[in-house]
Amino acid sequence: MAATAPQQVRVMVLPFPAQGHVMPLMELSRRLVDHGFEVDFVNTDYNQARVLASLAARGEAGAAAHAGINFISLPDGMGPDADRNDVVSLGQGLPAAMLGRLEELIRARNTRWLVADVSMMWARDLAATTGVRVAVFLTYSAAIFTLRAHIPKLVEDGIIDESGDVQRNERIQLSPKMPAVAVSELPWTHVGKNPESRRALLQSAIKDKQAYALADAIVCNTFREIESEALALLPKEPLVIGPLVASKSTSASHFWPEDLTSISWLDGQEPSSVVYAAFGSIAVFDTKRLQELADGLVLIGRPFLWVVRPNFANGVDEGWLDEFRCRVGGMGLVVSWAPQQRVLSHPSVACFISHCGWNSTMEGVRHGVPFLCWPYFADQFLNQSYICDIWGTGLRICADEQGIVTKEEIKDKVAQLLGDEGIKARALSLKSRACASVVDGGSSHQDLLKFVNLLRKQ
Repeated sequence: MAATAPQQVRVMVLPFPAQGHVMPLMELSRRLVDHGFEVDFVNTDYNQARVLASLAARGEAGAAAHAGINFISLPDGMGPDADRNDVVSLGQGLPAAMLGRLEELIRARNTRWLVADVSMMWARDLAATTGVRVAVFLTYSAAIFTLRAHIPKLVEDGIIDESGDVQRNERIQLSPKMPAVAVSELPWTHVGKNPESRRALLQSAIKDKQAYALADAIVCNTFREIESEALALLPKEPLVIGPLVASKSTSASHFWPEDLTSISWLDGQEPSSVVYAAFGSIAVFDTKRLQELADGLVLIGRPFLWVVRPNFANGVDEGWLDEFRCRVGGMGLVVSWAPQQRVLSHPSVACFISHCGWNSTMEGVRHGVPFLCWPYFADQFLNQSYICDIWGTGLRICADEQGIVTKEEIKDKVAQLLGDEGIKARALSLKSRACASVVDGGSSHQDLLKFVNLLRKQ
């Protein structure tokens, strides 16, 4: 009698519904499937429609992200015209909209494990009602996690109030080898449109602290060589598996279609000549800042690749972009969304003007690209501090007294960045360590195998 094949372990993966959260959890899902797991990947209805539209625009309608990954979509609790860039409002409505349906799915599909985005920690309640085991996945740095855990002490010491408003403008340093952070640049300071939403965010972070301690695992998209001090401050020994960099196309995790003409255009440029500028999925520029950025890219005098997604600039239409394209001719290429990891790995790219989101930071590190840092909100200011002050792989860009980054500042900082051989050398050294961490025998690869073995346990 033939032996019965062992049943695949089913894992549910639950990202916060934003591009920068979906992408790394899709990468993790791909790795889990490669190790024999069945994955249910949960998008919101709104974002799943965007993914499908993106695939259709590239002629990949119906394409699977990866055999073994099943897409599930649920409502996010917001109306069709709601502002989903207001991440606090979006996050507040998710438990009511999703928790009951997730419980039903876990029971019906005999789900063994839930890998929950750190920003979806309310899902930890499903452990009590369904018996599912929960792993928390950090979609930002370990350092941000430790800062969030430090919130009660900051309130107790009178440095911030319960709404996160600054009471004493000090610098916070949790460990000697971690960067000191100005209180005005703490991750929650620039999130939320009013004090009530920031208060809700802080209270949620305080409430989540106990849930982290109860989680069965904490999984981090970083590597030990760059965040050893922050990792040592986590509530339990983490599984450190980053950087999670795509080994091939991951179109099924993108909300906008990737413009592959950017790669063929890069192929025609000289080595280390191109300035790449991209600001992630949430940053929004006003007309003045956009114009200065555009003029600055021209003033640099180098070829540039600039990502201007459809909702990047207020009051700017396709006509403005067409005029700009005509103005720069072949010197620059403007696309709505780029295959960023392929761009950063391209030999013609010289530097990365970045908002310093954690995914972009990990991708830039993995490919040894110097940064010109232009943070927008949340964790991006701390990531900038790591890049500039700890790793020494980039420079800050500075706004004038009106809060505008001028075209002259852009030109001067790019020249300074590309003229600094020390920055280039440190970026390549960091790339080498990042690559070493994920190959067979590397620290991140070993932790990924530990995570796989943990998931297989009954």
